[in-house]
Amino acid sequence: MNVARTPEELEERPRAVAIGTFDGVHLGHRAVIRAAVDAGLTPTVVTFDPHPRTAFGNRVALLSTLERRLDLLAELGVQDTLVVEFTPALASVPPEDFARDYLARIGAEVVVCGTGFRFGRERAGDCDLLRALGFDAREVPLVQGISSTRIRQLAEAGEIEGAARLLGRPLEVDGTVVSGDHRGGTLGFPTANLLVSPELLVPEFGIYAGAVGDKRAAISIGVNPHYGGTERRIEAYLLDWTGDLYGDRLVVELWQRLRDERAFASEAELVDQIARDVEETRSAVRPV
Repeated sequence: MNVARTPEELEERPRAVAIGTFDGVHLGHRAVIRAAVDAGLTPTVVTFDPHPRTAFGNRVALLSTLERRLDLLAELGVQDTLVVEFTPALASVPPEDFARDYLARIGAEVVVCGTGFRFGRERAGDCDLLRALGFDAREVPLVQGISSTRIRQLAEAGEIEGAARLLGRPLEVDGTVVSGDHRGGTLGFPTANLLVSPELLVPEFGIYAGAVGDKRAAISIGVNPHYGGTERRIEAYLLDWTGDLYGDRLVVELWQRLRDERAFASEAELVDQIARDVEETRSAVRPV
């Protein structure tokens, strides 16, 4: 998939454009994107980064990094994506000007958006305005019960199976492997210590079963209370795998929350519990 940062980077050609932030690319978003992909023109997405709400000082716990969002769009068959930098200045652009500069300029003929989508100054732009401007604007109904807000609530409560059902895929943590305390290796369970963006949602602390690619993984999210830790760590033990992951980007799927994190009476008791976590991970079932 081709990724552009300005309209000038994309050839003006007949396009079906899905427009939206699409954080997490959940089932509701997929319905919008699928309508653009199925329209018979060059399937294109116009999306925003950072999240529009953050431009006005609001914190948003993101369901996916921009890099992961682009991965997911490509998997859905999108050919070109225009990532528009969202700033207060962009929010003040009249919707007619936005449509001219970011849609017409790349050749958009069909524009697909979810019910209630608004754009431009004072959020005055909608599907009706796009039709008045000559676009074939198609409004896709919201999928009942599915929203990024609801998925965030479920994830923060540790209800990852419920979050997965709304996403249409497992909840993920996406980051880069960095050096950690190296305790896992001395215990017989070497882990990859993941550095994630501070904007990314991280679910409730605990021990999880999941996967990294085709390898199952037992994942610890928390402060490692057995060793008196205070800093949040995300550590993944990849089953039946050895190698060096430092500096690699990992997308860690979370399948099942196994238990709370806690301190143990001894290190031997901790090791026994980790071994049980690993066995539970072997039998865990991917939620979707």
